[in-house]
Amino acid sequence: MFSGNQTGIMEFLLLGLSEDPDLQSILFGLFLSMYLVTVLGNLLIILAITSDSHLHTPMYFFLSNLSSTDICFSTSTVPKMLVNMKRQSKTITYTGCLTQVCFVLIFAGLENFLLAAMAYDRYVAICFPLSYTVIMKPCLCILLILFSLFISIGDALLHSLMMLQLSFCTDFEIPHFFCELDQVIKLACSDTLINNILVYTVTSLLGGVPLLGIIFSYIKIVSCILRMPSAGGKYKVFSTCGSHLFVVSLFYGTVFGVYISSAVAESSRITAVASLMYTVVPPMMNPFIYSLRNRDMKDALKKLIRRCSL
Repeated sequence: MFSGNQTGIMEFLLLGLSEDPDLQSILFGLFLSMYLVTVLGNLLIILAITSDSHLHTPMYFFLSNLSSTDICFSTSTVPKMLVNMKRQSKTITYTGCLTQVCFVLIFAGLENFLLAAMAYDRYVAICFPLSYTVIMKPCLCILLILFSLFISIGDALLHSLMMLQLSFCTDFEIPHFFCELDQVIKLACSDTLINNILVYTVTSLLGGVPLLGIIFSYIKIVSCILRMPSAGGKYKVFSTCGSHLFVVSLFYGTVFGVYISSAVAESSRITAVASLMYTVVPPMMNPFIYSLRNRDMKDALKKLIRRCSL
């Protein structure tokens, strides 16, 4: 069934979250519901933004791209897990695993950069309100998206090409519900030193730089808000950042949770559950966060629903 060299036909086993057959049907229903909520919720956000001319601003342009990324991010992992649960199969081909690693890296990286771009947008809007339209031109917004996509694709291709150099001999069991780069590298029987150095170096750069950009933006935003004389004005201005700050906390909080759990937890299932938190939960929660905490989004969604019901 398995081939031990890197050029032959090979399959990995995705062990998933549980081997209990009675629990599989419950998990299938749960993840199918979460996936449908993710896709439909983010599609509503995209449709609401594109259909309302009042939302054709840089802030909502980035939000619509974030929603598109969330749909793609969930689609890169959840459907395969659902298919395996339904078929009661745990296999994924070598090519399928490599492809999944590539797409997970692309969309995780893109989400990372988009959150940083949205923080920069709020920084310019609050700290330089009179120059906002001059700085945040449509061409700059598009360039930021293209730059983010280019870097994310380059990162994914680099890791994928390095994976092609690895040999897999006897161990084909991945203690996850999807092919996570770190877990696949651990299965290799060839030297993985360069791969591990590359993972830690690139992750530190591509994860740390956007995070530092977000922190810097919010330090400047808080500094500007504290200089405002009116308490009502302070609340109104900071409320425009509330949804984004919530999403940033959710995304980076779950990502850090994964790395902490993988470092301290002895059970691989705990790490798998932690990975679930950043691959499935944030994309599902983002539409609720932006629609419930943002009056403009609420109004746009109401208009969209009324238009569809006519």
